Amino acid sequence: MTDFQARPGQSVDRYDVTSRLGTDYYQVFADISADDRAVWQRAQSFVDEVGTQMQQAWDAATYPLDLAMRLGEFDLFNDGIDHPGLTRFSPLAAGLVNMEVSRGDGSLGTVIAVQGGLALRTLALFGSPEQQDRWLGPIARGEVPAAFALTEPDHGSDSVSLETTARREGEEWVLDGAKKWIGNGASGGVTFVWARVADPTAPEHGAVRCFLIEQDTAGYTGTVIGGKASLRGIHQALVTLDAVRVPLAAVLPGAKTFKDASTVLYSTRSGVAWSALGHATACYEAALSYSQQRTQFGKPLAKFQMVQERLAQMLEELTAMQLYCRHLADLETSGGLRPTQASLAKYHNTRAARRIAATARDLLGGNGILLENGVMQHMADIEAIHTYEGTESVQALLIGRDITGMSAFA
Repeated sequence: MTDFQARPGQSVDRYDVTSRLGTDYYQVFADISADDRAVWQRAQSFVDEVGTQMQQAWDAATYPLDLAMRLGEFDLFNDGIDHPGLTRFSPLAAGLVNMEVSRGDGSLGTVIAVQGGLALRTLALFGSPEQQDRWLGPIARGEVPAAFALTEPDHGSDSVSLETTARREGEEWVLDGAKKWIGNGASGGVTFVWARVADPTAPEHGAVRCFLIEQDTAGYTGTVIGGKASLRGIHQALVTLDAVRVPLAAVLPGAKTFKDASTVLYSTRSGVAWSALGHATACYEAALSYSQQRTQFGKPLAKFQMVQERLAQMLEELTAMQLYCRHLADLETSGGLRPTQASLAKYHNTRAARRIAATARDLLGGNGILLENGVMQHMADIEAIHTYEGTESVQALLIGRDITGMSAFA
């Protein structure tokens, strides 16, 4: 939020603000159902309650885990996962939650992506009935922080080449390796670790499996990564696995290949597109409010032709982002969403969000670098979402392979 709008915690209806500012210029969200709007408003209420504290946490680079896990109290971790043990969100409602929470604070948006989109989805899709009975509810309610560990120090975009290994020893699995950029990886909960089976005598030798590991297991070490200039209100960890022993029942029976990990990533790619929309909306609103109230050379900035042109350019891109997201949700609802369509939305929206943030920061002049005005924080956080769940280049190659029928990966 900015000095020129209601701050989180104040009793102001943000939807009235949105209407006044004309953010939804094409009325893309004017016809949403009452159920979806209720979920959206629940997300707004949460952000309004904790927003100021999260802004302080971002500035101090601390992770207020207790606040983040309260997303579970508001039942906001579902992320559109269809499972009998979870509240069902429509794809549109799940997207609106990602948008609204990211609009308030990008670190919280990433908490949803990690706890809900990645970890909870992995358990719901691939976990055994026993694993789901034990962990699904606590993770969904935010009682247990959960992490998804795929990326490694030397394998980000080429995560299919993961080097973390798992081998059978009697009635146990033994895991060795390292993971990097693992949200909630040092938060004292559970981690879903993807590893390659390294046992020539086993029929599944070379296969990629997923293991549920409690973070207090001997040999598991999560170290918070310092020095971040983005998403400073959530901790990512470097996770080392040194002969971590877990029972045979720790493996998720439904996760048998790297394609299963890709299924989770494809599902969350839509959430990144929505998150980018939230960040861009906050930047646009800040720029518009500032231009209407900041006076220079005897008149409001909003009366200058150059400023109006910049606002029009920002709104043009913001509206395109909204249309991408709304149709993305419609495709998913109909069951017709293809992975590369989600990639295109992520590709477009994070690129557009970068441009909107840069324009907003410039329009605010020197005040644009102040955290209290919001834009600089969103600008920094956009840099992270532009990279995670598949970089711009990887998304382009996925789309390129789809439209040409030829792969540039190998």
